[in-house]
Amino acid sequence: MNTDENVQHCLPRIRTHYSQFSEKEKMIADFIIANPEKIIHSTISGVAEDLGVADATVFRFCKRLGFKGYQAMKISLASDLVNPIKDIHETINEEDSEGVIAQKVFRSNIRTLEDSSRLLDEEMFTRAVQGLLSARRIEFYGTGGSGFVAMDAHHKFLRTGMTTTAYNDSHMQIISASQLTEEDVIVFISHSGSNKDLMEVLEVAKKNRVKTIAITHFAKSPLSNGVDIPLFTVSQETEYRSEALASRISQLSIVDALYVNTMMKRKELSKDSLLKMRDAISIKKI
Repeated sequence: MNTDENVQHCLPRIRTHYSQFSEKEKMIADFIIANPEKIIHSTISGVAEDLGVADATVFRFCKRLGFKGYQAMKISLASDLVNPIKDIHETINEEDSEGVIAQKVFRSNIRTLEDSSRLLDEEMFTRAVQGLLSARRIEFYGTGGSGFVAMDAHHKFLRTGMTTTAYNDSHMQIISASQLTEEDVIVFISHSGSNKDLMEVLEVAKKNRVKTIAITHFAKSPLSNGVDIPLFTVSQETEYRSEALASRISQLSIVDALYVNTMMKRKELSKDSLLKMRDAISIKKI
């Protein structure tokens, strides 16, 4: 996460934490989303009075979002208004045509990517790329839907010529992690960041001093707090699509960004690897 609070975008933070808020926190969140211009011109006392809560309640909400206080949140919110994130209403109605529903899904995916892009911590991302470049071996772990993202990452990184694999079975993950060393890297992929099996694997990895990276939802979780380098996604749950399903496109995009950076840094080695791969799979084409 960026340490400069001016670029810690307020609205994406509210959206991504919303399901975890108490009823009172949701009331404050709804008020901010509905009245952003009013918020940046109001005092904390004015907002508290409008909502019928104590000043301290609003202050705690700001802290809950990761800001030092109300003023820091206002600065961040003002930045969001200068560079607005388009608010997309994804409510699907029974009378919507197939084409309209498709457009709503596409627009929701676009917002998911925009929100995740705004929250990308460049310092952490650079550390992740450097860690992958220096790795003797790279392993991607995920379960359920995130397991498919892990397989996609493995499929991409095979093209770099680096030694890589992916596991979506918890037993295979923990067995493999037990054989890794400080020269290796594990990339954990988990929307919730609270998968018990992955946390057990993480403990084994830490004992072996394996460098660990996580691609996970932007919220405090055991996984994001436990790994060396957390990379975050943002998504919203809707009536017909879970938050975890919506996050998949951001997870894939972070994997793509890591892959392209790695290929660029290993330009000559990667070129040779790609030529070998293309030559090998040419026999599969008619």
